[in-house]
Amino acid sequence: MIQVIQSAGAHLLALAVYPGLLAMLAFGGVVELAWMRLVTRERAMPRLPRRRPGPVVVTVALCAMLASVQAAAPLSPMLAQERSVVLAAAGLLFTTWAELALSVEYAVEPRLTLLVQVFWLLAVLGPAVQLESLRPQVLGNVQVSGLLPVKAASAFLYLLCLPALLRLWPVVPPGERRAGPRLDAVRVLSWFPYCGLFTTLFIPPAPDDLLGALRFFSLSVGVAAVALLLGIVLRRRGAPATRSLYTRAVAPYAVAVLIGVIITSVLMR
Repeated sequence: MIQVIQSAGAHLLALAVYPGLLAMLAFGGVVELAWMRLVTRERAMPRLPRRRPGPVVVTVALCAMLASVQAAAPLSPMLAQERSVVLAAAGLLFTTWAELALSVEYAVEPRLTLLVQVFWLLAVLGPAVQLESLRPQVLGNVQVSGLLPVKAASAFLYLLCLPALLRLWPVVPPGERRAGPRLDAVRVLSWFPYCGLFTTLFIPPAPDDLLGALRFFSLSVGVAAVALLLGIVLRRRGAPATRSLYTRAVAPYAVAVLIGVIITSVLMR
């Protein structure tokens, strides 16, 4: 009974505090403010919404919390053997599906967004095919030379998908009156799960101590910086060029990554 209570307490701590809700809000809030500063170049702090969180924000928060605790964050109360890359991917996939289902009138390029999700899912699960392991920290610790090309290609595909999944691309939602950026609660909740999962899957795990935690979050901030840079580039190119990029360049590249995963899996058996 005591073990059950301790386990439940550890899970609650992971979900609500670290690496869950509070860590997500702190990380996402800083990155989102940086994005707004880059786009608007305004120094004034944005006003926080006064109304209660709607069903979209609540649903995204729950799914993002589930995804966050799967990351290999040092000092996490979540045991390593209880983490799964499938749960992380499912949580992040459902954040977009919930947004499309609950606010379809404000959805941005729903078909293209779902297509990008397929590319992203390939980047997440591709390296796991040969390893036959669903533990995120195991995937991040892969040093087998035969798998490194697939891992590198999947990492690049993951980064290409981030601007679309985080809605940094220059496409204004239908019915959106303000084309300028604003504090986006959904994106604030999504920054850490996406960036932390990248650090977990594609970078060797950090030591389970304070220095390891600093290294993990520094690398995750670096991933967020790359996403911000890609978002700025896409905004300068414009919406038509962005759509063309994902359909005519990223899509063939994703097919090439899939072929690489299949070939690697066959050769290493």
